[in-house]
Amino acid sequence: MASRRLLNRIYYFTVEDEGILGEAFPKFEQQSFCLAYKVLGTDDVFVTSAETKEAMDRHDVPYNLLAEEEAGKIALLHTPQSKEELADHEDALKSLILAHRSIAAACVGVNGDADLGIALSAGAQDFTYFTAPAGHTFIFRLFTDRKEAVQFMKKRTGSDKKSVEWAESIPLASAKELQSYH
Repeated sequence: MASRRLLNRIYYFTVEDEGILGEAFPKFEQQSFCLAYKVLGTDDVFVTSAETKEAMDRHDVPYNLLAEEEAGKIALLHTPQSKEELADHEDALKSLILAHRSIAAACVGVNGDADLGIALSAGAQDFTYFTAPAGHTFIFRLFTDRKEAVQFMKKRTGSDKKSVEWAESIPLASAKELQSYH
């Protein structure tokens, strides 16, 4: 497990040939959890966690750094199960959120849950997923705006105080406030 950083960063980068990543990542140390997500709507921009960037640097993977973002600006709400299974993958999840040009995400359940159909009924474009090493695939609702998150949490949780407070405390008001590549 990687040591915790007080100020985690998430990085945007490009590569000349994205096949480089597919070739390099399997060669990294076995204890590394490395990933890079392509940013939605781009041809060659990726977003990754500091852990992956450090592994890329150790293995001399050629890339062009475009920008960086503070991981603390990206909000993430877990269920008890997702918190337990994904605790070591917070920055990976936040990278996934940024790749969707979002500022926050809330876990709405596990793939196969009966009530996911209701959540997804308005369309799947606002959702993403992350599969834990234990094998569960967690579904997350993405948010590009704090007001949207508050409305969703009020509706989804019946105005559960903790959920609504989480949404109201999202550090950024909208994706327009992201300082990096967007």
